[in-house]
Amino acid sequence: MSSLSSPLASSSQSLLPYGWDTDWEAQFAPYADRGLVPGRVVRVDRGQCDVVTADGIVRADTAFVTPHDPLRVICTGDWAAVETDGNPLYVRAYLPRRTAFVRSTSSTRSEGQILAANVDHAIIAVSLAAEIDLGRIERFLALAWESGAQPLVVLTKADLVPDPVGLSYLVQDVETTAPGVQVLPVSSATGEGVDVLAAVVAGGTSVLLGVSGAGKSTLANALLGEDVMTVQAVRDMDGKGRHTTTTRNLLVLPGGGVLIDTPGLRGVGLWDAETGVGQVFSEIEELARECRFHDCAHEAEPGCAVLAAIEDGSLPERRLDSYRKLLRENRRIVAKTDARLRTEILKDWKRKNAAGRRALEAKRGRSR
Repeated sequence: MSSLSSPLASSSQSLLPYGWDTDWEAQFAPYADRGLVPGRVVRVDRGQCDVVTADGIVRADTAFVTPHDPLRVICTGDWAAVETDGNPLYVRAYLPRRTAFVRSTSSTRSEGQILAANVDHAIIAVSLAAEIDLGRIERFLALAWESGAQPLVVLTKADLVPDPVGLSYLVQDVETTAPGVQVLPVSSATGEGVDVLAAVVAGGTSVLLGVSGAGKSTLANALLGEDVMTVQAVRDMDGKGRHTTTTRNLLVLPGGGVLIDTPGLRGVGLWDAETGVGQVFSEIEELARECRFHDCAHEAEPGCAVLAAIEDGSLPERRLDSYRKLLRENRRIVAKTDARLRTEILKDWKRKNAAGRRALEAKRGRSR
């Protein structure tokens, strides 16, 4: 990639630590011609956002970048085109996103919610102070793969597992759940693994994800080298914590890279993440290619390679159950806005219902 040498780039040298590069410069050129300046959104709150520009952080109104589509509203991590003068200042546009981490909201309308934009690494923080929920990790991983970012699972509070053998088994369990993903035990208290994590995230933008009490803010402070994020106590009875972080904040790391800290997520709903689910369960999809029938449902079909792997113990049944569950959930979410898929789901339900009735009638006939 060539060095930044244009007048626009020269005026934006201070944005380099935030991820500014020649590709962003080229995309921003039309906005520069209109007298707008580039900046990265470091925080969004109630119709306004803080944007770091070459002249420092400014507060700007988001009225022009708040469409009805919740996936198109400006968010932390976006590169924005900001007015140079005026009161108030306005963000007039933002550049097309390279990646976007999106989940389904917990509302009955099942709208999508964008949590972070232009992210290279998705750090999934999982506390070793409580029993590991492998199913929740799979959900986070599916969303991370779908976003276009590289997932990384960080097992926080590793100092609470003093037995190296026991810690090794926990890491192996998560590695089985996360094929192709690095699993790193870290202790913010002792510093174990922090230097390795800092080296991984030094090359881009990372978003820190997890439930309340996972140790995200403590981990962020360890990476920052100072207590920037407030930390609250975790309940001993269940390992849960209160929401320390209430907004998504973008922070520059001293060792290089950018970190977006996020509030603890109560729900991890999928949002059009079929490709991500397939990536999480890549071993099942590889086995499925060996099935006798190309449309095998892996339920009772002859020549099913997936069921054969269940039988010989090479594939945990929990993995197949979780795979089915996430695919069904994702289809339901997508069907809310896809009439064709809704029709297919209805036909499939009717087919299975009819097959069940035929099986029941056959059973009654044999019992007479």
